[in-house]
Amino acid sequence: MDYRHEWKHKINRSDLLALRQRLQAVAAVDAHAILGRYRIRSLYFDNARDTALFKKIDGVNRREKFRIRYYNGDTSLIHLEKKSRQNGLGNKQTAVLTRQEAQDIGEGNTDWMLTHPHGLVREFYAKIRTEGLRAKTIVDYTREPFFYAPGNVRITLDYDIRTGLSCTDFLNPDCLTIPAGDAPILLEVKWDSFLPDIIRDAIQLPERHVFSFSKYAQCRIYG
Repeated sequence: MDYRHEWKHKINRSDLLALRQRLQAVAAVDAHAILGRYRIRSLYFDNARDTALFKKIDGVNRREKFRIRYYNGDTSLIHLEKKSRQNGLGNKQTAVLTRQEAQDIGEGNTDWMLTHPHGLVREFYAKIRTEGLRAKTIVDYTREPFFYAPGNVRITLDYDIRTGLSCTDFLNPDCLTIPAGDAPILLEVKWDSFLPDIIRDAIQLPERHVFSFSKYAQCRIYG
């Protein structure tokens, strides 16, 4: 399993405008973005004890969480994702789901997952059965993504983070979401073995420091 380095910075609107200009000059925009951005909708899973939530809040060194996700309202391509964190490094595994499969998972109809051809789906099924994972909340936000090939660097600017509260019908475009409290604008930087100086210089901001933040945890502030 390959782990990647990851930085997160809380930034303001002026930082966002400055970073957008700098990154457009040195990095490539994600080909899937529309006018430089896309809207992400995710459905996060946790158990009755909120283990994933509290491991994040408590800063547990080794933790994982599962979610299903699609982009720009397009439910023809949905991903199951497992995010793992260990020793400050991150890893993400993905599997493609059909719309019906995603709907079934969200509704708790999961027996079919036991014989699914993708190992990640079968692993998720095992965690559902043994740990009681279930749909917890929708997380919506806007992302401006950039890539830089050397170092396999991915830089994202995320904002307008919204929570679905108790609504977990994430395939329903009319499911109401509201601002997730005082959620910040985020700069996230991920890379493999090295971060090129050109990117390191482009993302430099005065008085901005790496900090720990979870969109899932932010979107659970109301319960």
